[in-house]
Amino acid sequence: MQVDLETQGAEVATLPRFQRAAFHAGRLQRWGTVLLGLAVLGLVSAVFVDLFAALTIWPAVLVNLSCALLVAVAGLQSACWVSRWREEAINPSPALAPPTTEPPHEGLSAALAVRWRRVLQQIGAPTLWLAGWSLLILYSVVQVFNLALPAAGLGLSASVAAVLGLLLAFALLVLERQLAQEHSGAWPEAAALAQLLRVAIVCLLVSALCLLFSSETALWPARLAVLIGVLPALVAGELLLRALLSLFSPQREQLEPRLLAHSFIADMLRWPPQPLLSLQHELHNRFGIDLRQIWAFAYMRRAFAPVLALVLLVGWLLTGVHELSMQNRGIYERFGKPVEVFGPGLHVGLPWPLGRVLSVENGVVHELATSVAESPQPLQPASAEGPAPSIANRLWDASHVNDKSQVIASGSAQQQSFQIVNMDVRFVYRIGLDDQAALAATYNSSDVPTLIRSTASRVLVHDFASRTLDGLLGADRTALADDIGRAVQTDLARLDSGVEILATVVEAIHPPAGAANAYHSVQAAQIGAQALISRERGAAAEQTNQAQLQASVVSDKARAAAREVQATAEAADLRFAAEQKAYASAGQAFVLEQYLSQLSQGLSRARLLILDHRLGGDSAPTLDLRTFTLPADPLAPRNAAQPGAVH
Repeated sequence: MQVDLETQGAEVATLPRFQRAAFHAGRLQRWGTVLLGLAVLGLVSAVFVDLFAALTIWPAVLVNLSCALLVAVAGLQSACWVSRWREEAINPSPALAPPTTEPPHEGLSAALAVRWRRVLQQIGAPTLWLAGWSLLILYSVVQVFNLALPAAGLGLSASVAAVLGLLLAFALLVLERQLAQEHSGAWPEAAALAQLLRVAIVCLLVSALCLLFSSETALWPARLAVLIGVLPALVAGELLLRALLSLFSPQREQLEPRLLAHSFIADMLRWPPQPLLSLQHELHNRFGIDLRQIWAFAYMRRAFAPVLALVLLVGWLLTGVHELSMQNRGIYERFGKPVEVFGPGLHVGLPWPLGRVLSVENGVVHELATSVAESPQPLQPASAEGPAPSIANRLWDASHVNDKSQVIASGSAQQQSFQIVNMDVRFVYRIGLDDQAALAATYNSSDVPTLIRSTASRVLVHDFASRTLDGLLGADRTALADDIGRAVQTDLARLDSGVEILATVVEAIHPPAGAANAYHSVQAAQIGAQALISRERGAAAEQTNQAQLQASVVSDKARAAAREVQATAEAADLRFAAEQKAYASAGQAFVLEQYLSQLSQGLSRARLLILDHRLGGDSAPTLDLRTFTLPADPLAPRNAAQPGAVH
């Protein structure tokens, strides 16, 4: 119960927690200093380790342990503030009298500084420190949270670190037992501090376990070492929330403060866990709400067991309801015996373990290669501008992942010999659609792909023993896929496997190196011959087109000249016929007209002045002796006579 110095100022000296406040504050300060030094050492070590071993669990372990110790440091510091307040309450220090008037402010910056100082005093140093520790813990945990860490062996250093962690956990356990045995009246914060120490103890134990069992093949130590950091992160988040909510709580200097670093999550680290009881105590202590006095909660507590039993019973009965998708069928087993094959849909049977349904594929088609790589490497995306990836190389002399080597008969120098041929044979299969095939595929074979691959290997060895290399690369290749598929289906049917081979695809056949080189030479010669033929055909087509073009030009010119001569002759003939017809009808007039027309054409550019002596009748002709200068004609000859008077 909190103490108010205004009403109970004389009684606080008799309370045990006030009498031992100085002793408690000293112990808390020493413990906090030691744990803070260890936490800082762990964080600094994590920074240096991250430079050299970033993909190991060392950074995660060191940071998570440091954060767990910082949670304890935050609790010890918060409890130390409370103890210092109690010590100050029974031994008050002489305080200076507050100034009656405020000093004059020199400017805006001084006024802001005073206002900021008042705000910080209202918030309180314990709240700020607790929020700072919480933010530091959350930031540190987030930086090292990586569930993709690979497994790695740590050697002797892991064992040494695990032993040191166990020793520190033992020391914290002793401290936690001391705090847990403290009476609540003598030290109310001891129980809450013990809970925070349990967080550090649990992190130390789990981290030591991860270090001891870390190896190059085990992934769970790395995952667990990273996940253990969630515990101090959750506690730090709760402490940060409590620090923020404390801003809305009224604070008085004369009222005894409460411990801010109290964690509900850390309180659940007990055996047996009692989360409801912890919640009930928290509500009663914080808000004065007693859930035991509420009838509804009392009824819920009494009805919890029957309702839980009923829910479990209904859940157990619902295990007999099975839903199958369109791609699945189900074999219903009643008391371990198959009785029916369910199709897609909703089905009801006996609950587990009296009845169960085994899922079987319903018409799903698979493709299987006869050989797979033992340790397939992940495909890396190739650059669009870079070279093609090696997996795209389909040449005979390149290695392929799904190729299977076969021994085949061959002849060399009139002697019988053998050759090794690499083939990529693929099977397209599915589980039979009838009920008997589904039962056979479920109960007669545990691994259908392995069964098909082993059967195909045996069939390929038997089939290739009767074939030759020339036949395989020639006429026999077309019937090879059908023969292999038929033989594999026959063996699978004899084994009652329930598998149906839909298609057999011979993806590629890679002959021996010698044959590959010979085939490469043949292909190169064939390509060269085709290129030469195409080049000669192009040259012949070019010469033919040139000859046709020249012949066409000569023929067109001759036709044009003949057409012009013919047109000229036809025009002359038409003109001659017209003149004959005109002379026949007009006689001498036509001749005179033609004469005048020709004369007009001939004198069209001459400069003439014609005077007739008959002008003026009976009178004598008048002669004009004046000289008239006519404009020069550019078309007239330069030596032509100038016009003058006519006498």
